[in-house]
Amino acid sequence: MNQSNKENFVDTKSVKEIKADGSFNRQVNRFTTPFGTSEGELPVEAGRYRLLWSAVCPWAHRSIIVRKVLGLEDVISLGTASPMRPNLPHVDWEFSLDEGGVDPVLGIRFLSEVYKNVDADYEGRPTVPAIVDIKERKVVNNDYFKLTNYFETVWAPFHKENAPDLYPEDLREEIDALNHVIFHDVNNGVYKCGFAQTQEAYEQAYDTLFTRLDDLEKRLSNQRFLFGDFITDSDVRFYATLIRFDVAYYSAFKTNRNRIIDFPNLWGYLCDLYQTEGFGDTTDFHAIKVHYHLSNHLSSDDQKGHNNILPKGPDLSGLLSQHNRLRLSQTDSKFLIN
Repeated sequence: MNQSNKENFVDTKSVKEIKADGSFNRQVNRFTTPFGTSEGELPVEAGRYRLLWSAVCPWAHRSIIVRKVLGLEDVISLGTASPMRPNLPHVDWEFSLDEGGVDPVLGIRFLSEVYKNVDADYEGRPTVPAIVDIKERKVVNNDYFKLTNYFETVWAPFHKENAPDLYPEDLREEIDALNHVIFHDVNNGVYKCGFAQTQEAYEQAYDTLFTRLDDLEKRLSNQRFLFGDFITDSDVRFYATLIRFDVAYYSAFKTNRNRIIDFPNLWGYLCDLYQTEGFGDTTDFHAIKVHYHLSNHLSSDDQKGHNNILPKGPDLSGLLSQHNRLRLSQTDSKFLIN
């Protein structure tokens, strides 16, 4: 392991994701070496890396959206894991969707293999998205919180012609601040509800989540997107949770005060994004439902409670309905073009 990786290496042996008060404490990202041109940074090279994801994962989904919107699909290849967790004594992702049950480029069956190729004693959860150096078959970055920002900035030489600017320089400080709030209260907030081990921890997370959704409902009452007329990185991050809410979180994670369809502005906003290239066409509702309702990320008792039955609903046809969000915008375009 080189020195730069050591500096961005987190000890997972001490990671505990449930705190003493019963609240969920998500493990930190293990591999956080940034992409860039400076010494010790990961080189930005076409064809060098493979992005591993599962369609169920909101953290991974947002990197897939940005990859497509910016035209990086031929630059960074994609490997897709099954929505079902493998029946193993540890948490993992499996490439059972591919022929022979292995990723066709990396030749791996389980995601943990590229983690253990870096550290044979790795004991944390192997997570997606994971950027893997194809030649070395090692994960080099799993920093989902910053990955889209790397795609939006240092990967710019490989953007498609007239790619949109999802991370405008003059808004970056504001975008970062809102992303921080959305992460803690919404993106991770639903998991704090779903994985809480005490009533108090659950109710605290529940109240924080819906207070924030109420705030964002008001924010979107007079502007089309979170920062006005154009989609930004913040919208991508918010979408990844909203699109899973009624399908999975509302029931599986007990975030059941309201569905997103019950919020007039959030629902119209979600429809607007869903109908945008890169968003709806990368959303796999069947995979999402299978994972959150059937996969063994749940405890054995919870699985028994679900009886291995996949919910038939909800009706999602409304996502293709007229959303009337154009009335809040000065332009028909959804993207700020570079």
